[in-house]
Amino acid sequence: MNLINNAYVYGRFLEISIRSQMQYRVSFIMLSLGHLISTGIEFIGMLVLFDRFGTLRDWELSEVAFMYGVVNIAFSISDAATRGFDTFGTMVKSGDFDRLLTRPRSTALQLAGQELTLRRVGRLAQGLIILIWASSGLDIDWNAARFGLLVFAVFGGAALFAGLIVLQATLAFWTTETLEIMNAVTYGGVETTQYPVVIYRAWFRDIFFYVILLATVSYFPTLAILDRVDPLGTSVTFQYLSPLIGFVFLAVTLRVWQFGVRHYTSTGS
Repeated sequence: MNLINNAYVYGRFLEISIRSQMQYRVSFIMLSLGHLISTGIEFIGMLVLFDRFGTLRDWELSEVAFMYGVVNIAFSISDAATRGFDTFGTMVKSGDFDRLLTRPRSTALQLAGQELTLRRVGRLAQGLIILIWASSGLDIDWNAARFGLLVFAVFGGAALFAGLIVLQATLAFWTTETLEIMNAVTYGGVETTQYPVVIYRAWFRDIFFYVILLATVSYFPTLAILDRVDPLGTSVTFQYLSPLIGFVFLAVTLRVWQFGVRHYTSTGS
């Protein structure tokens, strides 16, 4: 019952956020187009790379573009839904977080519902366009299992990216402000996992397998959907289940967040 009530409250938060942003529709359209164009420029870099080398470790352009689309759609969802956590450091420094503690709702719920950043639809649209374009150039035998895995991978990826942003915000309880070095994990993780991780050196690849875990929501599901054999030896069963790690990671980071809230000592002002 509490879960249903929280979902209702979160929905109301999002409704208010969307209505306020749509008061400035021209600004929304321009910002969304800006995100679409800027992320499109990133993809041009990938086109240039494949034009020069042809393939990457036997991966064709359409295959890598498919993975690119999955990662960018997932990140756009998490980036839009976690704006409150992304700016949490300023709330700690100003003491505004104290106000959230006086309200009879979870602080994580309040921050998550603080703003749904609609302009991120530009990145989402760009990722979706690339995903559809790549799919049309691949011989994918689409069925319920593969389509379900694609949706599972997108939302598992969104959950994992959201978990990283929550973890970044949690550090502000001890560091007073969010550490910019964490952007190397979030935004840097997006850039890294747009490509098959087998192209990287073993030590670097292991970071995205066992530490940051981003390969579990991009590389492995893509292998299963494209029906490719993993040179690293993972099974198809693992590839189908791997996006679940994103949801587990988010649940763990929310527990860490609660630990941070319990040890928050306010600004003293």
